[in-house]
Amino acid sequence: MKFTFTIMIFKEDKFYVSHCLDLGVTSQGMSLEESIENLKEAVSLYLKDEDIKDLVPASEMSPVLTTIEVTV
Repeated sequence: MKFTFTIMIFKEDKFYVSHCLDLGVTSQGMSLEESIENLKEAVSLYLKDEDIKDLVPASEMSPVLTTIEVTV
């Protein structure tokens, strides 16, 4: 079974931290690629412990991730 998840990656000190927004699973790596690969492994392990039928999205709309600018 194949799933597509939305992830966010940010730099924290010397690590790239990757976070699966859909599942709340987080991992890290020294590069973007390593962070993504480590997150794939973490998500795979997480899914082995979850009931797959409960992971069907409640909505067909994907999350929107953007930025805003605020002047203070």
